[in-house]
Amino acid sequence: MTRIDAKFAALKAEGKKAFVAYVMAGDPDYDASLEVVKGLPGAGVDIIELGLPFTDPMADGPTIQLAGQRALEAGMTLERTLQFVRDFRAGDDTTPIVLMGYYNPIYNRGVDTFLADARAAGIDGLIVVDLPPEEDEELCIPAQAAGLNFIRLATPTTDERRLPKVLQNTSGFVYYVSITGITGAAAAEATDVGPEVARIKAATDLPVIVGFGIRTPETAESIAGVADGCVVGSAIVGAQAEGKPAAEVLAFVKSLSDGAHRA
Repeated sequence: MTRIDAKFAALKAEGKKAFVAYVMAGDPDYDASLEVVKGLPGAGVDIIELGLPFTDPMADGPTIQLAGQRALEAGMTLERTLQFVRDFRAGDDTTPIVLMGYYNPIYNRGVDTFLADARAAGIDGLIVVDLPPEEDEELCIPAQAAGLNFIRLATPTTDERRLPKVLQNTSGFVYYVSITGITGAAAAEATDVGPEVARIKAATDLPVIVGFGIRTPETAESIAGVADGCVVGSAIVGAQAEGKPAAEVLAFVKSLSDGAHRA
């Protein structure tokens, strides 16, 4: 059982929904980013989704693209991201961490080396948005053999023919993308999301977490109400981009987590 599996089991026992927060590792710099990430569990975050900076983040909107650029310009690399996780784990050995990014840096490092390093650093799961199920032998299956969850995205265009393929080797949870398009583009609507979550849950026992288009405590509550939890990314990254101090960013995160936990 990974930390992710244990967290969902604990939340289910408490009758609570999950709140997942996305932040870009190293944005705007290593120390400022680490201060925020260390504060996330205290702000009610159940699972941390940590962005791996990459030069061509095709699924991400402007807010997260710019965060990745800032992190790269500040010297962030895959190796430093792993060190970032080690530094976090020095004070927190329980909060699950999902590394979200693209395959190129992992491929460049070598899959076996990366998986051994990621597991040792304290990473619990991976979201690699540019590896479809047809490429499961590349990373998904080796990751699961190494004890890491491999989390897949389902979208409004994942139809009944495609869904079984998407779910085939997924573990940890299913990430449902509430809108078509890039991150931070539009607002999620519970009336649209609810039936889609029900459709996915009819095909899997895994928790379904909804992301994209959630920017307020009210939306977090409504979306978590029709799913097993929600993810907020661009709104948090945007608060950091405005130069707000860590305490102010974390207060905003707390308002979002409170919304999700009210569901």
